[in-house]
Amino acid sequence: MEILTSYNLIIEASVIIILSFIFSGIARKTNIPSVLMLILLGIVLKIVLDTFGLGGVNFFPVLEVLGIVGLIMIVLEAALELELKREKYLPITKALVIALIGLIASTWIAALILHQFIPGMDMHAAWLYATPLSILSSAIIIPSVSGLNESKKEFHIYESTFSDIMGIMLFYFLTGQLDGGEHSSGFAGFAGNLLLTLVISLVASYLIILVFQNIRSNTKLFLLIAVLLLLYSLGKLMHLSSLIIILIFGLLIANMPLFFQGRLGKYLHLEKAKHIYEGLHVITMETAFVVRTFFFVVFGLTISLASLVSVNVAIVSGLIILSIYLIRFVILRLFLGSDIIPQLFIAPRGLITILLFYAIPEEVMVEGFEPGILLFIIILTSLIMTFAMIFDKRRSGKAVRRAQNVPVGYSRWKAPSIVLKEDQE
Repeated sequence: MEILTSYNLIIEASVIIILSFIFSGIARKTNIPSVLMLILLGIVLKIVLDTFGLGGVNFFPVLEVLGIVGLIMIVLEAALELELKREKYLPITKALVIALIGLIASTWIAALILHQFIPGMDMHAAWLYATPLSILSSAIIIPSVSGLNESKKEFHIYESTFSDIMGIMLFYFLTGQLDGGEHSSGFAGFAGNLLLTLVISLVASYLIILVFQNIRSNTKLFLLIAVLLLLYSLGKLMHLSSLIIILIFGLLIANMPLFFQGRLGKYLHLEKAKHIYEGLHVITMETAFVVRTFFFVVFGLTISLASLVSVNVAIVSGLIILSIYLIRFVILRLFLGSDIIPQLFIAPRGLITILLFYAIPEEVMVEGFEPGILLFIIILTSLIMTFAMIFDKRRSGKAVRRAQNVPVGYSRWKAPSIVLKEDQE
């Protein structure tokens, strides 16, 4: 039976999207990340392909493209939802500092663990391997925190987005040190690269909005996405921190009254630009959903469960995971105080971790590093987040019932005749 015909591929892709939609509904009810279900689906599909003798297909090129596009869409989707107000500056700054300290500290400790337990791994290679393992996954976090209160939800959106961006910058900075490349001038070159990226991002974002608000065609939104993908790719070829371009454009179009003031305000047609924002928001959200779906399914197709059956994998992964939450506990207590549940446990690894792991240069690859460590950390941090979200949901439900004078042990089905104080008044 031929399962890779055109019609079969269409059927298979359609079924995957339908299942992903169902998984999203299950995730909202149970707080189990849909990502885990998608990876499991990929593993099942791998078994099916192996059965038909198609297990040797190389899915990595597809995985890489899906990962890049998915990352862009996820960061853009997050940026479009962030409203910049004076009262938000402190939370944004806190999230930035927490993400930065958490990234550096987690990478350093993970590098020490890898250097100690992986044969033949020097410290520079250890830092390269540790960086992907230390980056929060906005692809998992952003869809998972919608049920939290507004302040906690915004914190996680900011933190995970900053972690993605800074983690990618750190990884390519370390990569550039290998061969005297573009980042080898050290911190000065790194700072110059960042400044140049910021300038290009602002200029490009203003130009895109001013030009696209005057395009009359009804088919300009995918053209806009194509322009953003082009800018990201060109930025990568120029060794810029391209994700900043996407983030700044999203923040700018989502907060146009703030960025178009004074003389610039004369050139902005706010109503036309708002239509672009609203359409872009819908398309970005839908595209991010589809791309994220196929990325994690394809990732499931590429992994080997046999790599998990190793004592060394369990020890190394367990130590790294323990260090992640210890570091996170200290940082959150310092900056957020005692109310750090479930934030403490919302630290999954995912899309960026996978992408950067496969981007490690061949000259520093260490044969002793087992890919099972990557999979182990991704799955376990996602499960920890799941249990924390379920616990927080139950805790919040109990708090609501106490506020309504409903006995904690009762459900709304067992006590239908309860009269609230507000009704009595």
